[in-house]
Amino acid sequence: MTDAILAQLLESPKLNVVFAQLQRVVSEEQARREHFYATLREDEKSEFINGEVIVQSPVKLRHNLASHNLAMLLSAYVRKHGLGLVGHEKLLIALTRNDYEPDVCFFAADKAGAFQPDQMIFPAPDFVAEVLSPSTEAIDRGVKFEDYAAHGVSEYWIIDPDSERVEQYLLEGDVYQLAFKADSGVVRSRAVAGFAAPVRALFDEAENLAALARIVGD
Repeated sequence: MTDAILAQLLESPKLNVVFAQLQRVVSEEQARREHFYATLREDEKSEFINGEVIVQSPVKLRHNLASHNLAMLLSAYVRKHGLGLVGHEKLLIALTRNDYEPDVCFFAADKAGAFQPDQMIFPAPDFVAEVLSPSTEAIDRGVKFEDYAAHGVSEYWIIDPDSERVEQYLLEGDVYQLAFKADSGVVRSRAVAGFAAPVRALFDEAENLAALARIVGD
């Protein structure tokens, strides 16, 4: 699609006019983005998306439990095997245009090894999970879905706490392909080698504790 748009512009006599307009828009947006960085608050979850600051409202308990349960399992596994770093809720990911705070993300050791203790802005992760809410579903399935793929995030999970279902997308070329979608069974990660999570362990505390015990005990 991007190539088709570019091809049309290259054939248009309005190319330079459009280019000048784009430069102005990008310049104005960059100024807003710099202001966003300058006014970040640790007590507020906010993202910069297509030129706008999006402040997230408080989440439902079921949303919080799902993200926490996944983060617990993933962090325990990654730390045990020295695979990298797991972030939960408040790590700001800076892509070429937009900035996100994913619910859960993972950086492989080669990236994580370069991070500094006081660092506040991070590159594209290797794995991202977003937990849906009514106010974020369109973004999670829309601009984030496209943006994560465009920036090489090799695995993307969309977790629906209402239907208690997990969707796993794997990057094939430069687009995501659905690899798993279920409310039961086991979802196996490709970005985090060897990590497997029972779907029920993301929504049920007893299942989560049992899965955590297996990870720690293996």
